[in-house]
Amino acid sequence: MKNIKQGRWSIACVCMVLGFMLAVQFRSTEDMKQSIPYQRLEELSDRLLQAEKDRDLLREELRAIKGRQAALPVDDELRLKAGLVPLEGPGIIVRMDDSTQKSKAGENPNLYVIHDDDILKVINELRAAGAEAISINGQRLVGTSEIRCAGPTLSVNNVRSAAPFEIHAIGDKTTLENALKMRGGVTETLKVWGIQMEITVSDNVYVPPYKGLQKHEYAQAAAEREGTK
Repeated sequence: MKNIKQGRWSIACVCMVLGFMLAVQFRSTEDMKQSIPYQRLEELSDRLLQAEKDRDLLREELRAIKGRQAALPVDDELRLKAGLVPLEGPGIIVRMDDSTQKSKAGENPNLYVIHDDDILKVINELRAAGAEAISINGQRLVGTSEIRCAGPTLSVNNVRSAAPFEIHAIGDKTTLENALKMRGGVTETLKVWGIQMEITVSDNVYVPPYKGLQKHEYAQAAAEREGTK
């Protein structure tokens, strides 16, 4: 009888231990289940922090790229507009030379030689006719180019040359030719004094780039002002 009671007590103890162990295991499982969302949140937080770091690195890289681009020469489009690249295309070639006629008694012999204003008349007609690029004896005309007499020679871009002069102009070749040959135009006017002008129409006119210095010592960029003239 005593042994039976001891056996029951042992079984009860084992059951109690097993019950306690099952309760602990169940509690641990529930705790693990409840901690999963927090672990997921922590993982997402870490990813967000890493993404922000990557974003900042990309921003720095972009700034560096923009800085390098700012230090590079202007792009081809700007160089083209500034006259810094050679061009070719349809247009005309105008060859001008001094008159072979002899001045009459009492006439000014300078009337029979080409002057800067004669060249300017031709250039202005070509520009008005839509010429996109012009050169005189290999000197590209840009916004700062000068055309002036320098003794018996002509100065273009501070480079002197004497007659004959060869003007290359790229544009609509028919329009350019007609602009110079119009009745009462520059060609007829110069022919009065025997100035020789030969106009050649071409599909492949070459205009070299401007090779002089381009700098602004006094002018600087400014905001546009409304109502100014």
